[in-house]
Amino acid sequence: MLRKLPLRWWIIALITLGTILNYLARSTLSVAAPTLKAEFAMTTEQYSWIVLAFQASYTVMQTVAGAVLDALGTRIGFFVFAVGWALSNMAHAFATGWMSLAAFRAALGASEAAAIPAGTKTVAQWFPPKERPLATSLFQMGTSVGNMIAPPLVAFCILAWNWQAAFLVTGALSLCWAGLWRLGYRDPADHPRLSKAERDAVAAMSRPDDAKPATRGDVLRSRSFWAIALPRFLAEPAWQTFNFFIPLYLVAVWKLDLKSIALWAWLPFLAADFGSLAAGLLPPWLMARGSTMLASRKIAMTLGALCMVGPACIGLATSPEMAIALFCIGGFAHQLLNGALITLCADVFDSRTVGTASGMAGTSAWVGGMLFTLLIGQGADVFGYNPLFVALAGLDLLAAAVLWGLLRNPAPESRPAA
Repeated sequence: MLRKLPLRWWIIALITLGTILNYLARSTLSVAAPTLKAEFAMTTEQYSWIVLAFQASYTVMQTVAGAVLDALGTRIGFFVFAVGWALSNMAHAFATGWMSLAAFRAALGASEAAAIPAGTKTVAQWFPPKERPLATSLFQMGTSVGNMIAPPLVAFCILAWNWQAAFLVTGALSLCWAGLWRLGYRDPADHPRLSKAERDAVAAMSRPDDAKPATRGDVLRSRSFWAIALPRFLAEPAWQTFNFFIPLYLVAVWKLDLKSIALWAWLPFLAADFGSLAAGLLPPWLMARGSTMLASRKIAMTLGALCMVGPACIGLATSPEMAIALFCIGGFAHQLLNGALITLCADVFDSRTVGTASGMAGTSAWVGGMLFTLLIGQGADVFGYNPLFVALAGLDLLAAAVLWGLLRNPAPESRPAA
């Protein structure tokens, strides 16, 4: 049965594996954070500056990475970035304090920025509109799988060896994947294993669409771009808070140790996998029942935003188990809404500029995440985490309102076929 699977699904599996290792590398620090705070006598504010260094470079480089992928092609461009993030992550093992950690973190952010634009560009090149939500959800699941693997793997490395080993191991895995990508990936026009029938189908799908923005300037002037970029700016702080601060929250509020974090902290990311899967299955289900393509994405995003009320109630939790359960609702919710937003880039932009558009939308998202990290760093030690989780839910609901207000459905005669 696997032999009969079209090549495009093998391609998305390769992208998904790369996304898993990308997020495993970036999540290594958050799991090791309690150990490193003790090792280097760091405050929460200093840790937030380390996180901010990653976010700042990632924010700037998403736009650059998207343009590089459009210019060099996905195969070579993504390979270069993958080697960069693998080596940058391994360099963390040689840190001697919070400032050197911040420097290595900035290098990691700059190189990891290509993952989502590369995935989005691959989806646009290889998949028809009706399959894009599922393809996007599959590689997006890699973001939560990477986060899910990190707590047990990193904790094992620290307990069995030391904290340096955690960064060396996770970086080496990414380096192996970079070689696999270089050997195994080609664009549809060049792939030797692509059947004639699938090649013809991809070629027909990939013809330039003059109705879609075809240059960077066209993208920036497009109402559709801002309909995606602004909601991502508002929604991204939730995911970055889950990524970077769940272990610290569990230590600060519930006094859990490293073994307990390894036991519990991966569960929200398992729930996020189900959110990614829902983002892939719900829009086609809605389209089969008469919804337009864009409306199906907007409905999925809105349902995710409504579910973010769950983590807003973390202040009411009476046990760490209840707090983790509410984080699980948040992980599911964010990946449902984010999957819809990421898919929209492949829907509304031409394959010639989808990497650039996705990168610029990602930059907008990470500006939002970076600003919220500053707020956490300045405020978590003063007034606690609970008001911050309430704010995250409010931002996601506002993002849904902006999406509905800015993104318009095309006229019936111009709608893509389901």
